[in-house]
Amino acid sequence: MDLDVFVSAHRAEWDRLDELLRRHRHLSGAEVDELVTLYQRAATHLSQVQSTAPDPAITDRLTRLVARARSTVTGACTASWRDVAHFFTAGFPAAVYRSRNWWVPTALLSTVLAALIAWWVATHPEVRATIGAPEELREMTRPGGQYEAYYSSHPATSFAAQVWTNNAQAAAICLVFGAFLGLPVLWVLFQNVLNLGVGIGLMGSAGRLDTFLGLLLPHGLLELTAVFVAAGTGLRLGWTVIDPGPRSRRTALAQEGRAAVGMALGLAVVLLVSGVIEAFVTPSGLPTWARVLIGILAELLFLAYVYVVGRRAAKVGETGDIAVSDRSAEVPTAA
Repeated sequence: MDLDVFVSAHRAEWDRLDELLRRHRHLSGAEVDELVTLYQRAATHLSQVQSTAPDPAITDRLTRLVARARSTVTGACTASWRDVAHFFTAGFPAAVYRSRNWWVPTALLSTVLAALIAWWVATHPEVRATIGAPEELREMTRPGGQYEAYYSSHPATSFAAQVWTNNAQAAAICLVFGAFLGLPVLWVLFQNVLNLGVGIGLMGSAGRLDTFLGLLLPHGLLELTAVFVAAGTGLRLGWTVIDPGPRSRRTALAQEGRAAVGMALGLAVVLLVSGVIEAFVTPSGLPTWARVLIGILAELLFLAYVYVVGRRAAKVGETGDIAVSDRSAEVPTAA
């Protein structure tokens, strides 16, 4: 592209847009329509300059011009409690529902892998010998040992905060670093599956699997589901880098990345609920069946939230992305 010819051809439009922006409070209806049209054209011109002839002076002028025009056309937007309510009643469940084809297989494969690791540890003494000395393993699995004492080792409130922080960090890593082709996600996921499989295997080899599951299931169902959702979403983001589909890679990553950030906020709340259950229900004196029932109910409520509320929201176009008015202008890269 010949930049001088391009500037000469469009300078009058930019000057006219600048003039309309200076007196935007006193425009006629026809002039408002003209302003919107010139804003869209200027955004296209900016994209063309950035992609083919990134001259600093022209880019700077068009960037400031487009930013002013966008602010004038869309107006200021501030978050409100209505936005928060909309996010949790539509945006977040829709985003989880839309990514189900990633996190459901992730959950199933992870569960199978954890079961295989548990079987391997439980049935092979030589494997257990690589994990720890016999005395150490007995201390971990005996009644009142490390596995059981873990849930009552700290005051419930501080324990809930610690559990929530650790799990939220793991979920955030899956979501934020998914763009690195999903490799960090696979590592975090494997660490979780390995710890789960080893714990089940060790307690199973000691004949105390029922005790372990009674401690794990009340909070673990919801907690693991949240981790699987985060991992599946992170893998989906990583796949977007490889195959953005009909969108440009930049646009696809922006859309999926914004949805992933929103997902992190929603999952933080889900993990908070799981952490509260782990701190107050898991070590409580309730019968095992009652504690497990609470965990199952929490899991079923979350799945209903996703597959009923999320499905309904997704059908009307919700994606978990931010509102159109809050996004950067998305324009064609060619005239």
